[in-house]
Amino acid sequence: MTSLQAIVMAVLQGVTELFPISSLGHAVILPAILHWAVDQKAADWLAYLVVMHLGTAVALLIYFWRDWLAFILSLVSRSSERAAADRRIFLMLVLATIPAALIGLFLRKKLGEAFGAPSIAAIFLIVNGFILFVGDKIGGNAVGRLEQLNWKGALAIGFAQSAALIPGISRSGATIVGGVVAGLQHKEAARFSFLLATPIILGAGVKEAPALLRDGATLGGAAVLSGLVAGVVAYISTALLMRYFRSHELEALNPFAYYCWAAGALSLALLAFG
Repeated sequence: MTSLQAIVMAVLQGVTELFPISSLGHAVILPAILHWAVDQKAADWLAYLVVMHLGTAVALLIYFWRDWLAFILSLVSRSSERAAADRRIFLMLVLATIPAALIGLFLRKKLGEAFGAPSIAAIFLIVNGFILFVGDKIGGNAVGRLEQLNWKGALAIGFAQSAALIPGISRSGATIVGGVVAGLQHKEAARFSFLLATPIILGAGVKEAPALLRDGATLGGAAVLSGLVAGVVAYISTALLMRYFRSHELEALNPFAYYCWAAGALSLALLAFG
């Protein structure tokens, strides 16, 4: 992969990991459309993806550092109303992390092999648009606060997150939809989604890195650059999305659904006739 390709993929990762439009789907589709000579099963390619994901996770940690500090303090501080609320949110995050962690541990490779073809990813990108559109309709004008999320809602969001193991299905989209359907406001669902992304993305990167190095992957300057670029773009994307969801409640996911339909259909056409 050239430095220019690495930067393009890093920018794409930083945007699509947080925007509900599937980073994995775009990572599968774009190289095929642009006819890049990239072996997406090669150790070095996977290393790029791992480093970019780690950059994204670090960006999320930096953006939400106050939340994570509050969670830590709530586990060691004396009981107070605020500490109890933070502790409850943290426990819901732990609960929601379990389904995707377990399913990803056993099925991630099989799902990637079964659904990793660019044309299939494009089809699931269209499916992702319907998930966003229909989920927003079902959720309606939800008013729930994150402190009100119960264990059933947290588990539902966790299982929704597991769908993102299929290229084309957005992790953030599935979890935001899950949160809205569970009764959360869009801004609260987005906050929970981004907090939930941190341990999943970080854990996946830490898990895959040693294996990739054993397989002969190298972390050259282009890979490091891609991680830095992905992190910076992810931070900006998070800030923009949190501002967007704070000011848009009704049908807030519709624009992303329209994008997924258009991008999926265009990708199918380019893959078929390009």
